[in-house]
Amino acid sequence: MTVLNVLQSTTAYFERRKVESPRLNAEHLLAYALGRTRMELYLDFERSLAEPELTPLRELVRRRGQGEPLQHLLGTVEFCGHVFAIDKRAMVPRPETEELVELLFSAIRDPQSAIIDVGTGSGVIALSLAAKFPDVKLYGIDVSEEALVLALENAVRLNLNDRVQFSKSDLLENVEGMFDLIAANLPYISTRERQSLSCEVLHDPEVALFAAERGDELIRQLIEQALSHLKPAGLLALEIGLGQAEALVELLAQKNYHDIEPKSDYSGVTRFLLARYG
Repeated sequence: MTVLNVLQSTTAYFERRKVESPRLNAEHLLAYALGRTRMELYLDFERSLAEPELTPLRELVRRRGQGEPLQHLLGTVEFCGHVFAIDKRAMVPRPETEELVELLFSAIRDPQSAIIDVGTGSGVIALSLAAKFPDVKLYGIDVSEEALVLALENAVRLNLNDRVQFSKSDLLENVEGMFDLIAANLPYISTRERQSLSCEVLHDPEVALFAAERGDELIRQLIEQALSHLKPAGLLALEIGLGQAEALVELLAQKNYHDIEPKSDYSGVTRFLLARYG
């Protein structure tokens, strides 16, 4: 079979398995299996593939067809212009979280700000900010030790291991000090929604997906805890779940936050909340 034949047959298989973006997935997996770039595939469509080249690809295709995330199979994910390692130790970062980081790029006023990323996971938010702002003081915390190990690996990978301090904490429980910015993409899915989630999403760690019955419990806890950790006019920036904005805006107002701004993602869904305190 030629490169083009394999791409066509793999794409057709992914279409039958209802894999999103089937052709793109096929290209990524074939390029990875052959140690080539996607562009190199296009320049080599007519090349015949030997059986030793096809064997590892078949296993990757099988696993992708069963719902394993493409990023887990490739071992990497692109985020804000950088390539991060990713695997089952942390949630695969979504495009919406890139939008949150873009909002933070615009919101950071002081290039020497103290910033903490709560629920850092693979470290993509903290490390993206560290790469953008070389003089900020950055901290990343997570309740998962496995996620923190992955975040440290990514810090080394990006040569930013001296820029972000990672440590274990359940929200801000073990945190001391005051911050100009507290950013968080916390678990915001209700445990009642488990049955409606795709097999692909369920490959992420449960601790990174589910809050409790409402879905916004951890976000509410952080809103309360952040009061004693924000500097005057400090910013709390949250990624939230579908339909959670109205109640959380009300809570922020009750807790005397000000300049409360719900922000929509590129799909028009209210996905982010920005608020200042003090």
